[in-house]
Amino acid sequence: MRLASWIASFSLAASLGGASAPVDAGVPGSLQLNEFMAGPAQDWDGSGVFSSRDDEWIEVTNTGVTPLDLGGYLMTDGDSIPRYAFSGTLAAGARQVVFGGQATEWERATGHPAFGFSLANSGDAVLLWHVAGAETLLVDSYTYRSHEAAADRSVGRAVNGGGWELFDGLNPYTGSTPPPGNMCNPTPGGPNACAVTPARSMTWGRLKTMYR
Repeated sequence: MRLASWIASFSLAASLGGASAPVDAGVPGSLQLNEFMAGPAQDWDGSGVFSSRDDEWIEVTNTGVTPLDLGGYLMTDGDSIPRYAFSGTLAAGARQVVFGGQATEWERATGHPAFGFSLANSGDAVLLWHVAGAETLLVDSYTYRSHEAAADRSVGRAVNGGGWELFDGLNPYTGSTPPPGNMCNPTPGGPNACAVTPARSMTWGRLKTMYR
């Protein structure tokens, strides 16, 4: 299917409402959201110039054991407007990072408004879709809150395939709204692992009782 044709198909299905679209049950080798940053405060794409639009990024991973054809996969934010469509293949277990600047280039090339990912800092959603024949399937999604979109914090899956975590090593989060921070740095393109063991805060009184 040509690019313009399946984008039109996606737009029609998405007009029914993002979360109400058919959901892909998931198959071995399917694409999965892995980590993203909605509130960059530095030059994450390495262009030499900081841009709050271009330095947003979303990372996906191939969870299967064979290379995956990325044709038909695309990303949106909560408004379900196409922001970026993938192409090519992704090796088994590999990750791919897409920056807001790449999304902007794709939008311009396909006649969409050049907004990049447009991930709201007040809270939004990241959605991964797959256009398969006449169906538009919601493959994966995550709805985040404002504290997860603060400067240079990312949200990613635990390295062991567990739940979503807040990577706040560059901007520690001290609030009580979940998810709490894990004191690890964002890792675009790398495994979602900590380089150091997070330190747990403790009162002086608690410390004294431990060493009596």
